[in-house]
Amino acid sequence: MIQSRFFHALIFAVSSLVVVVCTGAGILRHIYNTPANTGGSHYLYIEPGTGLKRTAWLAEKAGIVSAAWHFSLAVRSLRMERSLYAGEYEIAAGQSLIKTLEQIRSKQVFHRRVVIPEGLSVVEVLLVLRNSFGLVGEIKTAPEEGSLLPDTYFYVMGDDINVVVERMKKAMTAALLAAWEIRAPDLPFDTVEEALILASIVEKETAVAEERPLVAAVFVNRLKKGMRLQSDPTVIYGVSQGVPLNRPISRADLRMKTPYNTYRINGLPPTPIANPGLASIEAVLNPAFVPYVYFVADGTGGHAFAETLSEHNRNVARWRKIEQQR
Repeated sequence: MIQSRFFHALIFAVSSLVVVVCTGAGILRHIYNTPANTGGSHYLYIEPGTGLKRTAWLAEKAGIVSAAWHFSLAVRSLRMERSLYAGEYEIAAGQSLIKTLEQIRSKQVFHRRVVIPEGLSVVEVLLVLRNSFGLVGEIKTAPEEGSLLPDTYFYVMGDDINVVVERMKKAMTAALLAAWEIRAPDLPFDTVEEALILASIVEKETAVAEERPLVAAVFVNRLKKGMRLQSDPTVIYGVSQGVPLNRPISRADLRMKTPYNTYRINGLPPTPIANPGLASIEAVLNPAFVPYVYFVADGTGGHAFAETLSEHNRNVARWRKIEQQR
């Protein structure tokens, strides 16, 4: 009789345990598979040193889980307490918690990007970087003008701004040296530094891709002939030092004596006037084989090129007529 009672009690206990286990497993499955209620993609940022309790609170606040304890329970059930790796994670709308935790366990951090357009000065590039969400720190040493390669750069939340600047500098050095190796013969400059200066001028003179080798040819031909470059963007740089002028260039600007005023100095200015893109660098090192030594805007966004001063003057007259009509 006693054995029978013990047997029934054991059966009851085991049955109860099975029910509890099954119920717990069912709750976990529900928590694992419940979709995030973020209303769209959301970004969960786990700062270095953040513990489970705060991470669970952040997950609840973001709508990744409906209650913080869901996140904590799931993490503990998967023994992930030591696998809550710091970083920013992109959580898709309706994404399950189990997938989110797998992202974190495998360190699938979100990579942000910053786009640096061609032709920005160092001042302008640093402003873009300082306004890029997630980059931290202060610039330790301002890079030299022209030393940053325009491109798209990827980074993760918390990256130091100086690290990105160094990547841009290394990219420019690599691009410049590679282009230098396949340069045309008989160029009127002897160093990669001079090539970079001229490339920055070409970059500021035209935004039309197919014109870059032509504009480069004009300046190369003028240097070979001992003619002054007479480039408005160099004058502007001498006045503003890379800060946008935000007004038309004036006659007073053209008369101003600066090391960058190529209406008044011979040869190249002392430094680049912007950060040129790879296309402008390649154009300067392999310019078009044309006799042009003049160019002026043609009213279509491009330029009219000329070999002689008389032809150039006619192009200028047409441009002035277009300006008057506008």
